[in-house]
Amino acid sequence: MGDFLAEWGLSILIETDEVNILLDTGRSISATYNADTLGIDLSKIDKIVLSHSHYDHTGGLREMLRRVGKEEIEVIAHPQVWANRYNRRKGEPDKFMGMPFPRQELENFGAIFNMTTKPVKITDNIITSGEVPMVTDFEKVASSKIKRFIKEDTGLKPDELLDDQAIFINTEQGLVVITGCAHRGIINTLYHAQQITGVKSIHTVIGGAHLKDAPEKRIWRTIAALKELNVQKLGLCHCTTLPAITLMAREFGDKFFFNNAGTVIELP
Repeated sequence: MGDFLAEWGLSILIETDEVNILLDTGRSISATYNADTLGIDLSKIDKIVLSHSHYDHTGGLREMLRRVGKEEIEVIAHPQVWANRYNRRKGEPDKFMGMPFPRQELENFGAIFNMTTKPVKITDNIITSGEVPMVTDFEKVASSKIKRFIKEDTGLKPDELLDDQAIFINTEQGLVVITGCAHRGIINTLYHAQQITGVKSIHTVIGGAHLKDAPEKRIWRTIAALKELNVQKLGLCHCTTLPAITLMAREFGDKFFFNNAGTVIELP
């Protein structure tokens, strides 16, 4: 298969008979490099969905647009995609976390932004989540180690990451849910998938679950909820981080797979 570049970032290409969708673009050139390694023709991408504006999901957008090479390509995103986002850790300077490119620069490369808080129906069987409601009592956006905030003209406000979204695909065997980071909670995201699609069966979950810095109790409650939902295939990665992934690999056995850079999976 060749060598792949790995980084702290995420990009997932969804190929179907009807449409090819790219969820996120990674942090740098890794997504385009890995696509070349896999022999993927990037010009066949029809739409780009941004799960949220953090730079490790949007930093590759300019290069991706250049390589896709279309005069116009729809980019589905939340209105907060250019929010002035920062992270603050004790004893460290504030770190900018947001979209690294101005809108006009990306539009010069063909991006047509569809910015909405609502779900976007891409095909009869594929829909974006829009904003994900917080309904569980154990999933939190806030972190005990990192303070997230948005800088506005009026001052600072807590960042609730309202732009966090996922993609839901309805298949004959159940829903396939593909996340970026699931900052709003992976279980909240799955419950939301059931609600807006009307489909209860969740077959596959792929992407980040943002259990980084999560207390062990939350990880175990997440595992319990995934088992209760009877998820059949689980390929979590990125911000899920190794401690949680290790527990899930043990708990889910053959249902779990390590979703590394260059992983290719056929959906049901």
